[in-house]
Amino acid sequence: MSITEILNPKTPAGAYEALRARAVPLTRAQPHWKPEDGPMPALFISHGAPPTLDDAQWLDELFAWAQSMPKPRAIVIVSAHWENAPLAITGARAGTPLYYDFGGFHPRYYTLKYPTPDATELGRRITATLSDITVHEHRDRGLDHGAFIPLMAMYPDGDVPIVQLSMPSLDPASLFTVGERLRELRAEGILVIGSGFMTHSFAAMRGPGLQGHIEAFDQWAVDALDRADVDALIDFEVKAPSARVAHPTTDHFVPLLLTLGAATAGQKPKTVIDGIWLGNSIRSLQVR
Repeated sequence: MSITEILNPKTPAGAYEALRARAVPLTRAQPHWKPEDGPMPALFISHGAPPTLDDAQWLDELFAWAQSMPKPRAIVIVSAHWENAPLAITGARAGTPLYYDFGGFHPRYYTLKYPTPDATELGRRITATLSDITVHEHRDRGLDHGAFIPLMAMYPDGDVPIVQLSMPSLDPASLFTVGERLRELRAEGILVIGSGFMTHSFAAMRGPGLQGHIEAFDQWAVDALDRADVDALIDFEVKAPSARVAHPTTDHFVPLLLTLGAATAGQKPKTVIDGIWLGNSIRSLQVR
């Protein structure tokens, strides 16, 4: 799909509407998490822009991923698009409106709705987990597109309570520590997600000649993840090849460190979604 096709879709979010029509009955029948299932995994999702909702293959892969797991009791998600210190959470009440944090796309995307259940209990649980930190609730701020776009595909019925947690900074080590603090929630059936992009380069979107740099960074990350080399991943700006090309800004990579912090130490992530979208890697991962 070209940039022109993405910015001028024939039926904006049409692929999503088609997915929803066939997926809602399946998601309603999905088994719910039980304690005997063990901890929910931690995920890193390459989330894409609103036109992800026009990519039928990507949507199908996200939905199949959700179906491969028990339906979580709740979801806490950190997105590349919300940096706020001190830590903050989105409005937890049912019906909190989405936060349309994007520009230049078809007007249809600004009318999207994703109503989810009241998440007040989840908000309190997150606050209790981070009890030594003041966590502010932005009551009128709903999920941003780094959260609601992938979750609309994964849980299209909107029946799972969701709270988005801000990134206190873009420091990878700090995010890893936040992830460690959230790790215990997984044993309660809560899914922990870091939402970013394995590579996020607008230059690569426009310049096919940069593809070698994107592939080099992606392969380096895979190798570091296979070795559970968290130190290298934290220091990716120095140690990864083509880091400045793959991530001119770090906001889309550092949610990976939250995911790794929330995972069981030493576990090797598995790639669930792999591919290239507009010149960038959409590698997405699951780890116990």
